[in-house]
Amino acid sequence: MPEQAELDFIVDATGCVAGVDEAGRGPLAGPVVAAAVILDPARPLSGLADSKTLSEKRRGVLAAQIREQALAWALGRAEVEEIDRINILQASLLAMQRAVAALGVAPELALIDGNRCPELPCASQAVIKGDSRVEAISAASILAKVARDAEMIALDAQYPGYGLASHKGYPCQAHLAALERLGVTPIHRRSYAPVRRLIEQGRGR
Repeated sequence: MPEQAELDFIVDATGCVAGVDEAGRGPLAGPVVAAAVILDPARPLSGLADSKTLSEKRRGVLAAQIREQALAWALGRAEVEEIDRINILQASLLAMQRAVAALGVAPELALIDGNRCPELPCASQAVIKGDSRVEAISAASILAKVARDAEMIALDAQYPGYGLASHKGYPCQAHLAALERLGVTPIHRRSYAPVRRLIEQGRGR
């Protein structure tokens, strides 16, 4: 993993750097969503941070600013069926790959949050805790989180009773209780143990 000084050098020395992050590895339901962001040095953004440390309101404000001021940004995703087929790590890498491919500007370097890089047509570097160390990755974490949360709120209307709008699909007590009460829906990840157990009991839709 590069040290901070090395990261600063990489970002300063490279003309077009994309930050890449994902949201939704841990939930029992819904897709994993990734974002790729190339920030504009001429239009700096203040307050960028790991999306998990920001309030929902602050994330929304920053997401709007990122979409308006970034040189380029894009989202990628992997669906529940893909998560179940290839596992969540590979699905997360696939979503990141799709986000980078969708950028309107081709980056020279992609800085990836975590310790694994997807296969990309450009150079890439994994950065552990990158969402709190690299502004472009922070921006990507915000866009991915805001986009996925909005989708889970929409799915709450389609699958009422599970509380998706509040917990966004994560395995909290309320979600697990709803699964026990209502059964498994098509948007639940069947490869995850709590969901798989209910499927084995014949509780799927």
